[in-house]
Amino acid sequence: MAVVKPFVCIRPEEKVASKVAALPYDVYNRKEACRVVAGNPLSFLNIDRAETQFGDEVDTYDDRVYDKARELLDQQIAEGVYVTDKGENYYLYELTMDGRNQTGIVACCSIDDYVNGIIKKHENTREDKEIDRIRHVDTTNAHTGPIFLAYRQNQVLKEIVAQVKEGKPLYDFVSEDGIGHRVWRIAGEAGCQEPYTGGRGLVQAIEAAFASIPATYIADGHHRAASAVKVGLKRRKENPDYTGEEPFNYFLSVLFPDEELMILPYNRVVKDLNGLDKEGFFAAISQKFEIEEKGREPFGPSGKGTFGMYLEETWYCLKAKPECLSIDPVKGLDVSILQDCLLSPVLGIGDPRTDKRIDFIGGIRGLGELERRVKEDMKVAFSMYPTSIEELLQVADAGLLMPPKSTWFEPKLRSGLFIHRLG
Repeated sequence: MAVVKPFVCIRPEEKVASKVAALPYDVYNRKEACRVVAGNPLSFLNIDRAETQFGDEVDTYDDRVYDKARELLDQQIAEGVYVTDKGENYYLYELTMDGRNQTGIVACCSIDDYVNGIIKKHENTREDKEIDRIRHVDTTNAHTGPIFLAYRQNQVLKEIVAQVKEGKPLYDFVSEDGIGHRVWRIAGEAGCQEPYTGGRGLVQAIEAAFASIPATYIADGHHRAASAVKVGLKRRKENPDYTGEEPFNYFLSVLFPDEELMILPYNRVVKDLNGLDKEGFFAAISQKFEIEEKGREPFGPSGKGTFGMYLEETWYCLKAKPECLSIDPVKGLDVSILQDCLLSPVLGIGDPRTDKRIDFIGGIRGLGELERRVKEDMKVAFSMYPTSIEELLQVADAGLLMPPKSTWFEPKLRSGLFIHRLG
């Protein structure tokens, strides 16, 4: 059963919350991160990507970068940019995009649940990416970017969330990208400064409801989750008399009901046709796909088993033939069909994790971005039908892993609104 606990939260003072809130660290490269933090010393990206505080001569993974992150966080806490709430609380975090709301419960999850498979994953992680966040969490002594988790909808939690949202929020702002952000506190004890909702009874009800849920699922943030768990296990070795209740045994999460989540497509672009001319390429893909020319209007598929393709300023619809389809939770994914029936056998993309000839474009960037990349530095683009949240849960429940770049979640959780100290 899932252990999902309230926690002592460090969060930005209300009047600066909109300036502090930042997109996840891995959305940007170094140059982009430097542009974002320029002129906004309160952006949490200054802490999440502390190499922005140095010139290019300082490596992104230099010890000084992690020390600077700790220094900035401690300094801003001391200056009152952040406040520490009294006692252990839950929070609600609502994000609104294009008129659609999703509301998650902000809490701490058990590293043992991750180790034992109660928190299920659907992606592999890369050690080099883990090491960066391990060092960041360990040095700052804090979880600063929450893990995006999903759970199968639960009526008790649905009713509690609706009740809490009738109260006054702690934060209510719209970020520069047009996403609405609202936060409510569910106080675990009396004496908590207004506004808050609930009391010990509501906190206990949330904890009990999650205890009845057999599993939660990592939707986004596999590397952050793995890193947080490894730091927790490291702290256990350093503290052999640990009880299991220390903060380092838990990591910061926001948990959303599956019914509210939407996955956008993760599109593909490829640098060349693997030595084929256009006629040879079409002959090869016609073995596994029906091809229909769509013209110059951008084309995105409207159902499973179909793909858009952009080549030489023309869009096509590719429909997978029956032999490409599968009831297997992984092989039946559209990203697997494209990989197994076209990218690998025709274009020679054997391992999309390491092949430099392929790139991945999040659906939030639109089909115009595919056209731009083909005009600038790529040869062919593929628009995808998005993986569904149910497909993700089925893969995770089967103990399997999705191909890389299978899901793109929007809107993204902001970092800096909730901070959890490890001790």
